[in-house]
Amino acid sequence: MFRSSFCSFAALVLLLAAYNASAQSDATRFTSVRPLFSAAAPQPKDAIAKDNDRPLPKALVHNPILWEQRDDIGSLDLLYGQGGQKHLPAPPFTFLQESMHGTNPKFDARDANDHKWRVKLGEEARPEVASSRLLWAVGYFVEDDYVLAKATVSGLNMKRGKNVIDGEQITDARFARKAKGEKKIGTWAWKQNPFFGTKEFNGLRVMMAVLNNWDLKDDNNSVFSDSENDRQIFLVSDIGATFATNNITNSRKKDKGNVEKFKESKFITKLTDTEVSFGTPAAPTGLLLMSGGTIAPDYMRRRGFDWIGKDIPRSDARWIGSLLGQLTHQQIMDAFRAGNFPPEQVDLYATVVEDRIQELKQL
Repeated sequence: MFRSSFCSFAALVLLLAAYNASAQSDATRFTSVRPLFSAAAPQPKDAIAKDNDRPLPKALVHNPILWEQRDDIGSLDLLYGQGGQKHLPAPPFTFLQESMHGTNPKFDARDANDHKWRVKLGEEARPEVASSRLLWAVGYFVEDDYVLAKATVSGLNMKRGKNVIDGEQITDARFARKAKGEKKIGTWAWKQNPFFGTKEFNGLRVMMAVLNNWDLKDDNNSVFSDSENDRQIFLVSDIGATFATNNITNSRKKDKGNVEKFKESKFITKLTDTEVSFGTPAAPTGLLLMSGGTIAPDYMRRRGFDWIGKDIPRSDARWIGSLLGQLTHQQIMDAFRAGNFPPEQVDLYATVVEDRIQELKQL
């Protein structure tokens, strides 16, 4: 076993050395391995839904908020979440435009109540909603979101996602929209934000490990202007790469919403008297080796995220455990039922999450 581990480590060193010494262009990347950061295909400007993905300048930050106190955690409805049952997307739905942001197929649609929804298809839909329920429960901000098992969208016309669309029919689709008065005004960075080093910020880092959210690019973080309350909401807005492995793999079915991989994954990896480190996010070393080193640029970027899960004060991690510990078994089950996971997976997910909560409480 030691010899095998040493050989893998040596191979990794050689691959990274080869990358640093070479001048390979991105055009020569290993095409049979899934890229870590996918570029969206071009589309006509009038067919693309635009997202404000520029970092919010520090000078424009005003009344920022990352977390708010929940006094009723044990009574929250995690099946319907923040929006509640009354705000469920109402059919019939009408297609508006496709969004080319990110790697999963997405589009905007309008429902019978004239509400506009961002609809996401594919492997991220289920875990995204389950993740949002748990984040919301402990005080972090999320959008109103739901998974619809089936829906018909009139006029549906997509460039991407044809393998998960049947005419105008979609299945296991995540419908999300911002609360009244909220508008996206930019993104925020993990290393540069108004909350760095606070208990609430460290708690968010812990939650990313609880969920196994390995996709921690800065542009997956959003800032919403909340005109109703004169504040700016900082949130992790793309949380679909969760409840599976600790890092990206060569299969989306393994690294997003895979309960067996979630059960096998590492949670707490290191403890000191004052700090705790977690297994997520982890650098995708296996994928690098599989690619022969040609994804080294993306590997180095991804490796730069691992600090988010490391060296967190034990007291801050224990605090998050105390909040999660107020959830009942049924509430945790409901979070995964909200994602429309099969019943047998709901049971297993709840067991793993409850085990993780106990580990946090005992820190």
